[in-house]
Amino acid sequence: MTTKRTNFWAWLWIALGVAYFFVPLLATLNFSLRAQRGVLSLTAYANVFSDPRFFETFSFSLEMAVLTIIVSVLLIFPTAYWILLRLPRLRLVMEFITLLPFVVPAIVLVFGLIKIYSRPPLLLTNTAATTNVLLVAGYVVLSFPYMYRAVDTGLRAIDVRTLTEAAQSLGANWPTIIFRVIFPNIRVALLSGAFLTFAIVIGELTLAQYLARPAFAPYMQLLIANKAYEPAALSIISFVLTWVSIGVIQFLGRAAPGQTQLGGAK
Repeated sequence: MTTKRTNFWAWLWIALGVAYFFVPLLATLNFSLRAQRGVLSLTAYANVFSDPRFFETFSFSLEMAVLTIIVSVLLIFPTAYWILLRLPRLRLVMEFITLLPFVVPAIVLVFGLIKIYSRPPLLLTNTAATTNVLLVAGYVVLSFPYMYRAVDTGLRAIDVRTLTEAAQSLGANWPTIIFRVIFPNIRVALLSGAFLTFAIVIGELTLAQYLARPAFAPYMQLLIANKAYEPAALSIISFVLTWVSIGVIQFLGRAAPGQTQLGGAK
């Protein structure tokens, strides 16, 4: 009897969670199909796909997301590894630093970037390429809480010290240890951080808007201000494209080699 009651409540909460997620999504889908009165049609979707700015802005945000993930991994992964291995006392300091994006609003961050990097000797806002560098840097900061905790959790789930010492005993140098021994063993954690970072970049509005970059979120805001049904269609499209992109990232991650064999370290 107790087991049946537990299963009932478990399934009830699962059902409520699924309803909480899918009911608004289905309502948005239903609204997006009513651009023509009295019938269900794909008119709103056709209008979105016929707008060249849709593909331009989404491809730009996709590129920024990939660059942000790469920079975040290269910055966070070696740092978290070294702190766990050699400087455990700095872990609390690192956790505090990575929590700052929750405390400092994005509007403060972007105005700080503009104020510092819009004048010599660090003038970076005068060209599109250098402004994109600032945008990626801002995205990396916003992804700190998620990427660091994903990487830290993955590292703490394996015996970093033993793997490192074993690789060193086989003659591996530090780049080999980091990228051929430790890196493959926390691939799942890295993918989790990459998923969250990707979602942040696709949906982030403030940085792209104030740095005047052609990102996807400002385009969505502009569409919402001027259209009725197209924003709902764009929400469904962006939802599907985001999950497809995340699925591609996961497929590429699983296609890579799995656990590294220490005997292969050189």
